[in-house]
Amino acid sequence: MKFAHDIIRKPIISERSMEAVFDREGNEIKKYTFEVATSANKVEIKKAVEEIFGVKVADVNTINVTGKLKRMGRYEGRRASSKKAIVTLAKGSKTIEFFDM
Repeated sequence: MKFAHDIIRKPIISERSMEAVFDREGNEIKKYTFEVATSANKVEIKKAVEEIFGVKVADVNTINVTGKLKRMGRYEGRRASSKKAIVTLAKGSKTIEFFDM
């Protein structure tokens, strides 16, 4: 059994993800980006976000991110691969507080 906090690992707060929250006029679009477990599917992500934040989710898009190849001198390795989820909230839903500016 997976718990909601095992599926949603952390929010991704970057310039690009914050552009998806608000449009140019300052109106809220309500798209939020999270790093999620690589084994999670869209249905599990939707239920986890609704359970943790108490919002209504309209759509979930997922992206598999492969780890970068990194070198340290003559040795090379790879960063861990991860998965991102872009969650769109429904029209009548409230916002998620820590994404507010």
